Amino acid sequence: MPRDTWLIFRHQLRLSLGGWFGLVFGVLQPVLNLALFGPLLSAYLGPGSWQVFVPGVLMQLALLSAGLAGFGIVFDARFGVLDRQRVTPAPRTALLLGRVLTNVVVLLGQSLLVVAVGFAFGFRVPLAGLFIGLALIVPLAVSLAALSYAFALTLRRQEMFAPMSSTVIVPMLLLSGALLPMSTAPAWLDALSRATPFRYAVEGLRAAFAGHYASAALTGGVVVSVAFAAVAVAVGTRTFIRWNA
Repeated sequence: MPRDTWLIFRHQLRLSLGGWFGLVFGVLQPVLNLALFGPLLSAYLGPGSWQVFVPGVLMQLALLSAGLAGFGIVFDARFGVLDRQRVTPAPRTALLLGRVLTNVVVLLGQSLLVVAVGFAFGFRVPLAGLFIGLALIVPLAVSLAALSYAFALTLRRQEMFAPMSSTVIVPMLLLSGALLPMSTAPAWLDALSRATPFRYAVEGLRAAFAGHYASAALTGGVVVSVAFAAVAVAVGTRTFIRWNA
């Protein structure tokens, strides 16, 4: 299976890099948030606001990039690409994992661009914290991409994928505390936020970028993100196996 996964990954990565406009457009909104909203936030919270805001923008990027990954498989299913891949000897798990790995690599590249733009505005992060934060993004990307593919394949009307996904993604973004920390939220909103895995991922990113490597926030972010990824891959694999079985 590793060889089949690698072949699918290479194929999907070539397609993704060939569509460079989509990659740039995907990272444009988070970068604009840094440029247009970040300075406004720093006026209220001070220079340290970038340490809070940049990890939040990375969460926004993950939700918009990996969270909408299923949009591509909608076209693969509609035009028979997925059917042709399914009749090959490649395991269906490899068809999923190859795509998911592509989304991980793309998201990591986009995340580095966001961090670079953040540096231009005053964001600072220790090198070890940067690598730990990027490593934390990997299970987050895996879980979002796997669930996105599963969701796209289970829809009867696949053209509804984009609007329905956006309806889920926007509340998850707000509840994660990506734009503003949830510590000042009303009790009911804070409790609702804690019921989502994305809050722990954001808090873990902030702890890693701040150099708090032994903190409960970072440990919780890693544990929740890895567990969420394991569940998401299981759901995605089961969906790929049963789709049109």
